[in-house]
Amino acid sequence: MSNDSTKKTITVALGVCLVCSILVSTAAVSLKSIQDRNKELDKLKNILSAGDLYHDGVDINAVYAERIQPELIDLETGLIIPETDFTKKLNPAKFDIKAMAKDPEFSKEIPSELDKGDIGRMPTKMAIYKVMDGNDVSRYILPMYGKGLWSTMYGFMALHTDITTIMGFTFYEHGETPGLGGEVDNPRWKRLWIGKQAFDMDGNIQITVVKGIVDPMSEEADYQVDGLSGSTLTTRGVDNLVKFWLGDTGYGTWFSRIKEQQITQSNLLEGGDL
Repeated sequence: MSNDSTKKTITVALGVCLVCSILVSTAAVSLKSIQDRNKELDKLKNILSAGDLYHDGVDINAVYAERIQPELIDLETGLIIPETDFTKKLNPAKFDIKAMAKDPEFSKEIPSELDKGDIGRMPTKMAIYKVMDGNDVSRYILPMYGKGLWSTMYGFMALHTDITTIMGFTFYEHGETPGLGGEVDNPRWKRLWIGKQAFDMDGNIQITVVKGIVDPMSEEADYQVDGLSGSTLTTRGVDNLVKFWLGDTGYGTWFSRIKEQQITQSNLLEGGDL
């Protein structure tokens, strides 16, 4: 084989690689906006699913706009962040939980002894979503995330306004094993959470994902959810992340604020009836 032939072969190969790389890069750039829109639409879909507002054929954007009222809360104080303090990053409409958890301005490191979700850092501000029935709130949808076996799992839990009864739970992103830990996506398993009690009468976290099947005759059945068959570590991860976000390090301070407001409103109503 001549040197000319070798050079030509290498030149052609390099040319093909260059053309292919340009095509792939162009496609990636041109499709990014579509991918971002689809990702955002999937997030809204899962918010609606957690709030029992999604079904096939529903106009996701329309239902979200009509029934969901997003808010930003400060996890450390439990206070709602006013719109006057919103920025491009600190905005419930564009809230990116991953970006916020990495941003030193809006996140903090979690002490290892408190890090049940095994996430390392967490946002100090969080977007939460109120499901509205007219002017009344019917439930709260709360973002949650934590480590499973292979991945960080991101999802939403819906709580009744009693801040105890679970109304829905769904994951929108994870990398768990299909057919095993990936069953966190199974509609049957997600329905098991509906109606379960997150706290006891004294406000202690009681909800638990058990290993195996819940005994319906047990006194603890209202606080228990079936584990994922063959996925002990994913089951443990779900249990840990739920306990983390329902606890004082997660939404606990905000829960206390909500309950105080409910007591105040109840007292005012009772006073008005006298």
